Amino acid sequence: MRKVTYSMGVSLDGYIVGPDGGFDWSEPDAEVFRFVTEEIRGVAVHLMGRRLYETMLYWETAEQDPALDDSERVWAALWNPLPKVVFSRTLSAVRGNARLLSGGLAEEIGRLRGEPGEGEIAIGGAGLAAEAAAAGLIDEYRPRVHPVLVGGGVPFFPRSERRVDLELAENRTFDSGIVCFRYRVRR
Repeated sequence: MRKVTYSMGVSLDGYIVGPDGGFDWSEPDAEVFRFVTEEIRGVAVHLMGRRLYETMLYWETAEQDPALDDSERVWAALWNPLPKVVFSRTLSAVRGNARLLSGGLAEEIGRLRGEPGEGEIAIGGAGLAAEAAAAGLIDEYRPRVHPVLVGGGVPFFPRSERRVDLELAENRTFDSGIVCFRYRVRR
């Protein structure tokens, strides 16, 4: 059965976006970008909310940007054909290899888990991840912790009263000070 993963950059104090809405501090250096590119190779489908979808739209046409380096071209070549499901109540259409849903996250994850094939079901975006976490649907958390304190904003982890026990499966420290963790949910 396909596992559901939640992977994003996060500040040391636990936020994916600062109080001003900024996340420029989370831009990966070349070493971390290669790591994230390798991670996306194992993804079969990416689920995301509207805000992340709109942020990632850049990659739909990025290959036309002459300033793109080789590693960014590799990312775009992997990202663009990757099936995506966008959860939004406000969008009326999506582009590229994406389809739009207005609800039913648990049902969609159940359907995707039941499909034949390999590869992970990746979740991007704190709101969508919080909904999946509340339903007990996330199998692995993969925060990429950046050495910065932003003092507030959108939290990586959902704020709930539900306890979730985790087991460290892997960690890696990069020269930039970014530390990537992979935690499995204990069931």
